[in-house]
Amino acid sequence: MRKLDSYVSNLAVLERASGQDLSNEFVASGIISKFSAQFELAWKLLKATLAYEGVAEAASGSPRQILKAAYGAYGFLDEGLWLEMLQARNDLAHLYDGEAVQRLVRRIIDAYTPEFQELQRQLEALYGESLFAE
Repeated sequence: MRKLDSYVSNLAVLERASGQDLSNEFVASGIISKFSAQFELAWKLLKATLAYEGVAEAASGSPRQILKAAYGAYGFLDEGLWLEMLQARNDLAHLYDGEAVQRLVRRIIDAYTPEFQELQRQLEALYGESLFAE
């Protein structure tokens, strides 16, 4: 599945964030950009797996609706953290303060990236190669 391939590739880049100069505003911007892309890939991957499972809500286009349906289908998702990530992604256009940028970068590294990693592990454990083979 191309969605998983893209998800894994983008996550591999995001995982390297902690080793970068986080005080550099271009690095911070790049990390935030990768987070935004990773979140998009995540909810679309969840949408695809829900569709595979025959969950009716997968037909909707809203990330919030997909996340809500995914909570019901997958017990491993941290609902509060995913809603926080959705809010963070939605607030990116209004992020101007350097301290707020640094707080978001730390949150991406400390909480969001591990949650993205957990999603990958859990989906691969659930579906193995059967779902993700082209």
